[in-house]
Amino acid sequence: MPGTGFHANLGDVKALLAVLPLAVLTAFSQIPDNLVVEGVPAPSATLQRDVSRYLEFRTAVFQSWHPQRRELLISTRFADTAQLHLVQTPGGARRQLSFLNEPVNGGSYQPRHGNYIVFTQDSGGGEFFQFYRLDLDCRVTLLTDGKSRNTGARWAKSGQQLAYCSTRRTGKDTDFYVLNPAEPKSDRLVAPMKGGGWSVNDWSADETKLLVTERLSINESHLYLLDVKSGQLTPLTPAGERGVAYAGAQFSADGKSVFTTTDKNSEFRRLAQIKVATGQLTVLTPALNWDVEAFELAPNGQTLAYAANEDGASGLHLLDVPSLTEQAAPKLPLGVLAGLEWHSNGRDLGFSLAHANSPADAYSLDVTTGALTRWTESETGGLDASQFRQPTLIRTPSFDGVTFSAFVYRPDPTKFPGKRPVLINIHGGPESQSRPIFQARNNYYLDQLGVVLVFPNVRGSAGYGKTFLTLDNGFKREDSVKDIGALIDWAKAQPDFDGGRIAVTGGSYGGYMTLAALTHYSDRLKCGVDVVGISNFVTFLENTQDYRRDLRRVEYGDEREPAMRTHLEQISPTTQVKRIGVPLFVVQGKNDPRVPVTEAEQMVKAVRANGGTCWYLMAKDEGHGFQKKKNADFQFLSTIQFWQQHLLAETKVN
Repeated sequence: MPGTGFHANLGDVKALLAVLPLAVLTAFSQIPDNLVVEGVPAPSATLQRDVSRYLEFRTAVFQSWHPQRRELLISTRFADTAQLHLVQTPGGARRQLSFLNEPVNGGSYQPRHGNYIVFTQDSGGGEFFQFYRLDLDCRVTLLTDGKSRNTGARWAKSGQQLAYCSTRRTGKDTDFYVLNPAEPKSDRLVAPMKGGGWSVNDWSADETKLLVTERLSINESHLYLLDVKSGQLTPLTPAGERGVAYAGAQFSADGKSVFTTTDKNSEFRRLAQIKVATGQLTVLTPALNWDVEAFELAPNGQTLAYAANEDGASGLHLLDVPSLTEQAAPKLPLGVLAGLEWHSNGRDLGFSLAHANSPADAYSLDVTTGALTRWTESETGGLDASQFRQPTLIRTPSFDGVTFSAFVYRPDPTKFPGKRPVLINIHGGPESQSRPIFQARNNYYLDQLGVVLVFPNVRGSAGYGKTFLTLDNGFKREDSVKDIGALIDWAKAQPDFDGGRIAVTGGSYGGYMTLAALTHYSDRLKCGVDVVGISNFVTFLENTQDYRRDLRRVEYGDEREPAMRTHLEQISPTTQVKRIGVPLFVVQGKNDPRVPVTEAEQMVKAVRANGGTCWYLMAKDEGHGFQKKKNADFQFLSTIQFWQQHLLAETKVN
């Protein structure tokens, strides 16, 4: 919503958010106390020196416009964590506003006057987010209880009320709350709910109703109107509707309709308009066969800006609301856009953009002139980002004829002639997607080690229609693993790839896929790196945080059902650990609320008990992935050493 919500950091680039001077890197000869390191050699000074520039990337993520001045609020990192900064002019200096030990995850100016900022932050990566008020003199005030998980803040247009969801009442259910950040004691429960999938989308103009979503799975959700005074819910989408998803919602300027995206009667999420009085739905983008992943209505209600996920890359579109005709919009580089927000002037559209030759940076589009302005230019460690390798998009059939795609980054063949080793990097989610973003430190693999990087979108990935999205659900889980087998076959057939040197890695669900690939294809792989991955679906479902358990059961299956429990046990990597015959590196955050640290611990124990090689790195002050610069740097340097020992050694192919 224009000026009414918080923009979270880009999930695929949050690991790029920090750099420290090389002087700090040399301290790695003494392993930091916050790290548990087993079997991992300390990185040498030579390696640190060789890699140092590839660790010095920065990003700038657009967060909010100032409501009265043409100024940007961004998040970027100049020390160990991402903090909020002010940029007053395009290309101007970044003035730091928050100075905290933990990363700031998102922030927004108070609408209309911009008297203060409200931001979100957790502790140690635990994802129990709190809201804070940041006054213009940099004083910070806690607004929530300091214990529960608080998410989805949305401003009323007056700037006097903020609606959000919290697990405060039960620890499992996400209830609706409203507060005036200028008066923290005004915080009150609006409506207790059941389930962890509720979120706030928008306020009505008279601030008496909230537009909210109940998400039951990525394939099913429902829209409601919530009366702020009584807490009464009124369905906006058909009661009892099944297998239809709605994402994002915003009131029209006159409040008589709601804009949303939905896959109703379609494989893809199209932009649609729903009449509040009748529920009548009209599709606004009937010819678009890609997902609309974000949209924002201009303050005057006349223009809808939306981003479409077009084969993984973002396309920016402008729709004239009265005529429902497309307006001219600039063609963006092959990359990913996030955080659409209109300035109150109605002509400037702000967002973040990342692509292969640029870290995420803040941009704005003047819709009256078509001028695209880059507000920040994040540093790349002195490296020439224009020389970084661009991906190619390939498609290949799997075992059953289903076709899936992958982005492939090849090193420069003049610098690295002959057959090159291959690293398959599998995304998490699983309802996520590998996209052509800036590769940051991964460019070291391409530029200095000559490793081919392959980022697949196997079945179950988002962006390719709702049928494709469900092809790995429940008892079909290992079909996605078979896609990796097909990708290995494809890689072995490439004349410039070394079929004897292929490795896998991935984070979260991608960590499970890494472990599963090693149990199925150890005879065709050299090694693997599992980052915060699921090692046993039953223990994962039993131990993941309460507020997300039911949503995960929809995707993976309900472990309480005997047949499903048996299936989940059978396909879990801990059950099949004896089939892993190559070295493994496991990386984990102790405070991970999604994939608990026990998933890593039991996998490491099982591999070692079976006589296998298993490195282990655990950060005591991290959660679902490393966000702090010092930790991320040590992880990357350790991973390079793992690849050097177990992937890059020459192998003779018969």
